[in-house]
Amino acid sequence: MKASITNISPWWTPSVHADRRPFLMGRNAVQLAVRGYFLSEDFVEVDTAALQVSPGNEAHLHAFATEALTTDGQAMPLYLHTSPEFACKKLLAAGEQRIACFAHVYRNRERGPLHHPEFTMLEWYRTGESYESLMRDCSSLVALAAETTKNPKFVYRGKECDPFAEAERLSVAAAFDRFAGIDLLASISSDGSTDVERLASDARSNGIRVADDDGWADVFSRVLVERVEPHLGVGQMTILDEYPVSEAALARPSARDPRVAERFEAYICGVELANGFGELTNAVEQRRRFEIEMAEKSRIYGETYPIDDDFLDALAIMPDASGIALGFDRLAMLATGASRIDQVLWAPVAEYGQ
Repeated sequence: MKASITNISPWWTPSVHADRRPFLMGRNAVQLAVRGYFLSEDFVEVDTAALQVSPGNEAHLHAFATEALTTDGQAMPLYLHTSPEFACKKLLAAGEQRIACFAHVYRNRERGPLHHPEFTMLEWYRTGESYESLMRDCSSLVALAAETTKNPKFVYRGKECDPFAEAERLSVAAAFDRFAGIDLLASISSDGSTDVERLASDARSNGIRVADDDGWADVFSRVLVERVEPHLGVGQMTILDEYPVSEAALARPSARDPRVAERFEAYICGVELANGFGELTNAVEQRRRFEIEMAEKSRIYGETYPIDDDFLDALAIMPDASGIALGFDRLAMLATGASRIDQVLWAPVAEYGQ
């Protein structure tokens, strides 16, 4: 069916642009300040190719596919990356130690006030440093964005957050207990395997809808979205830490508890802002996890993406590192007071529908 353009005035209409321009100038100011922060921390800014042999191997991420033609006309499938992560980790394997990247990334099936099919992801990596260092970076960047825009209070959909307040660090298990009344770790074995019947039963007992064919990850996501996320980042930024290993395909297990991983997400005003890891560097284990993710993707969506063997080869020699992806457009939204992501994008993708 042919895509249609909505009847809303396009972004290039002078009156619409005039309304958006203060947000856009605020975005530019925040980006300049962020670049200054990384320069002061001895980071090298890198630029990665958008075209990759694999767009990433997470079950619920959807890519844009294309193909390259050789000089003799043979077709080779390629994808627009959903993250610069694979390329950045190859650079760490090559010997870079602190890198940052403003990357345009592409995700299909995503459009809304907080989602756009093409957006800017800010990623940075620190070799030889714990993932707690990334939490400190997040706090510094949020405060810097607020200073730059002279905005002492971030507000989104009625929720408020002090960007200068010390962040609350909360484990996923503690959040499930506090906001949903569920003992999450009771449904996870010491080897990381999960018990969907236990989690589904606990969810139903607390009034959460569960379908008969839901897997453990489906129930986990529903509880997280419906009961936990709305409470995060209110008053102060929340660092939601220690995700179950099964929900952290690229993160190493925690030394404290093998059921959880060194993964955290930062939230402000209920909005997911950043996703950080203590990076997994075991190539054999990484391949196993990718294969599990692609099996799940095949089950749900009937498609899979290739595994980047070149990435796994690089991972085998990559040093210990911590890395994080931050939705830069969302940070610009919160800092400037914008209500939709397209207000902080200089040239949004045209609206499309059925």
